[in-house]
Amino acid sequence: MGGTMTQLFDPSSIHPAALDLGRQFSAAGHDLSLVGGPVRDLFLGRTALDLDFTTDASPDETLEVVQGWADAVWEIGRDFGTIGMRKGDVQLEVTTYRAEAYDETSRKPVVAFGTSLEDDLYRRDFTINAMALRLPGLELVDPHGGIKDLHAGVLRTPGTPEDSFSDDPLRMMRAARFAAQLDVEVAPEVQRAMTDMAGRIGIVSAERVREELVKLVCGRRPRKGVDLLVTTGLAEIVLPEVPALQLEIDEHHRHKDVYQHSLTVMEQAAALESGPDGPVPGPDFVLRFAALMHDIGKPATRRFEDSGAVSFRHHEVVGAKLTAKRMRALRFDNDTIKKVSRLVELHMRFYGYGEAGWTDSAVRRYVRDAGDVLERLHRLTRADVTSRNRRKVARLSGAYDDLEQRIAELSAQEELEAVRPELDGQRIMAVLGVPPGPVVGRAYKFLLDLRLDEGELGADEAERRLRAWAADAL
Repeated sequence: MGGTMTQLFDPSSIHPAALDLGRQFSAAGHDLSLVGGPVRDLFLGRTALDLDFTTDASPDETLEVVQGWADAVWEIGRDFGTIGMRKGDVQLEVTTYRAEAYDETSRKPVVAFGTSLEDDLYRRDFTINAMALRLPGLELVDPHGGIKDLHAGVLRTPGTPEDSFSDDPLRMMRAARFAAQLDVEVAPEVQRAMTDMAGRIGIVSAERVREELVKLVCGRRPRKGVDLLVTTGLAEIVLPEVPALQLEIDEHHRHKDVYQHSLTVMEQAAALESGPDGPVPGPDFVLRFAALMHDIGKPATRRFEDSGAVSFRHHEVVGAKLTAKRMRALRFDNDTIKKVSRLVELHMRFYGYGEAGWTDSAVRRYVRDAGDVLERLHRLTRADVTSRNRRKVARLSGAYDDLEQRIAELSAQEELEAVRPELDGQRIMAVLGVPPGPVVGRAYKFLLDLRLDEGELGADEAERRLRAWAADAL
C-alpha cells in the first residue's frame, strides 16, 4: 500500500527537522524514511517526542551526512546500526535497514543489516508500527495494512506472530503494553502465540522487561495490559506475584477476588492522579504499581478462622518485602523500590485508626512514616475501597476526608514532614555528658516519641524531660 501524506493528514504536523534531514540524505544519494511509532502517532494525532528513521546508508555514511547538520551526535547504538543526534529541541535516531533475531540461549539481539525498506518493515513488531514515510517526498509505505489495523484497533504482526516473537521475545510484552497504551485488541492468533511462547520471555534481560512493564502500567488502560500478561502466562515469569492473587475460593469461605480487586484498585488510583501541576501528576508509575502490588502478601498470609472468616494478618508487611524483592529482580532503582514498597507497607495504616479516632500523635506518626509518599498514600488508601456497599464507601471516604483535614490543620501549626526532636545528637551528649553510642540513640528516640506525642515543647522543657528520662533509664 502506498500513497502521499497529503491524502491522509496535514504535512505540517511533521517536525521540520524530519523533512530537513530527509533532504540531507536525498542530496547525499541515500534513502531515508520516518518509521515505526512516530508514523503511527501521526495518524493518532499524538506528538512524537523522539523521531525514528531508517535508511539504506551504513552508520559511517549516516555520520557523514549529518556532520555539520546535527547539533550533537552520539554513537552508543552504532553496533546495532543506530546513530543518535539532536537538532534543536528534537532527538532523532537513524538506523540502517536491519533484521533482528535472538539466539536460543542469548539475551542480546543478533543484528544483521538489511537491504530494503520493505524487508525492514516486515521484520518489525506489529503492523501498526510497520509503516514508513519516505522523506522528503512524503510517500506512505504500508505493505501490511497498518492503517487499516490502526483504524480497527487490532494488534497484528506483519508475518506470523511465532516468527515475530522468535525474532524478539520482548515483543510479547510490547503487545500487552500497546493494549494498555492504545486500548487496542490483540488479534486471536497473536494471543495464542503469546501463550504458547511465553517461556521465551525468560531469555530477555530484566532491564528490557522492566521498561515495557513501566510503559504498560503508565498506559491509558493498565488493567487491560496486566490482564493480558496474566491470561497468556507471561506474568508467571515476569511478575508471578500478580497471577498468584487468583486465590482459589473455598465454597465454605467467601472472600473477595483479590486479583480483580487489585486491578480495580490500580484503575481507581490512576483516576485519582492529579494534573501536571498537582501533587501526583499522572501517569504516576509508583502509585499505580503500588496499587497493583498492594495485596500480594495475601496468598502467603491467608488463614481460615474458626468463625468461617478469612484473615490476611500482616499481609502488608509481607507484601512490602515481596514487592521490593520483585522490583530488585527487575532492576528498578533503589528510590523507586523504596517508594513502592513503602506504600504497600502503609496501605492498611488508615484502618488501624479508623474506629478509635485520630489523636494528634497518630496524625503526626502517619505523616512522618509516609514521608514523601504521603500524597500517593492518600490516593492509594482511597482507591483501596472497592466495596459495592455505598454506605460503607461513603463512611470510609468521610473518615479519610477527616484525616486529611486533621493533617492540614496540624501542618499549619508545624512542619509534620520534618518532625525532629528538639535536641539534636550533639545537644543530647552535652546534656547527659555521654560520648557517641547507643545511649544517644535511645535518648534521641525518646525525644522523638515525645515530640510526636505532645508536639512542640521548647528546648528547655525537652532538656528537663530528657534529664528525668535519663535518671530512670540509665
